[in-house]
Amino acid sequence: MKIVSLITARGGSKGIPNKNILEINDIPLIEYTITSSKKSNVNETWVSTDCENVSTISNNAGANIIDRPSELSNDIIMPDAALVHFAENVDFDILVFIQPTSPLLSHHYINRGLTMMGKYDSVFSAYKEHWLPRWDLDGTPIDWDINNRPRRQDVKDVFVENGAFYITTKKQLLKTKLRYSGNVGICEMPLSESYQLDSIDDLNILMKLL
Repeated sequence: MKIVSLITARGGSKGIPNKNILEINDIPLIEYTITSSKKSNVNETWVSTDCENVSTISNNAGANIIDRPSELSNDIIMPDAALVHFAENVDFDILVFIQPTSPLLSHHYINRGLTMMGKYDSVFSAYKEHWLPRWDLDGTPIDWDINNRPRRQDVKDVFVENGAFYITTKKQLLKTKLRYSGNVGICEMPLSESYQLDSIDDLNILMKLL
């Protein structure tokens, strides 16, 4: 049973330029997830990228590199297409898809997710969220009535994908072209370790947590 991880890291980023190699505490962002992957029970750690700088930094951190075709590298294409490209070119049985924007990810959660694969076809990481009143940008309550506001304890908690990692089999990935499918399990992570780097606010939070 060959287990590999794949970290997808394009060179471009509209929100934060060169986000995937941005240094946080003198360490490139992508190196955090490469390190976590290498500490986990995966057999090989790979990075899919279209960027020479990302490739060099990732290789120096101990990752294998697969060059991502330009048609799979724009900001419209979902990462799932890069996963399928990887599956068509690399031998493995189980894939751990890791997003480089999750530097707080510990290898312990990756290992926990892998142990769940005996029961599920796919697994993803998430944190548990208590109900809070949410409003859309037009000022309309989302799924609750302002005249009959529920108590937090009367509303069921939900799981929120934190985007840290997704695990699936090569067979499922090539069949569905999706990062998760079939009987899907949830690997819970705490909110405090679920922050992703997508904005300047996220960066300010992560710099204090790392």
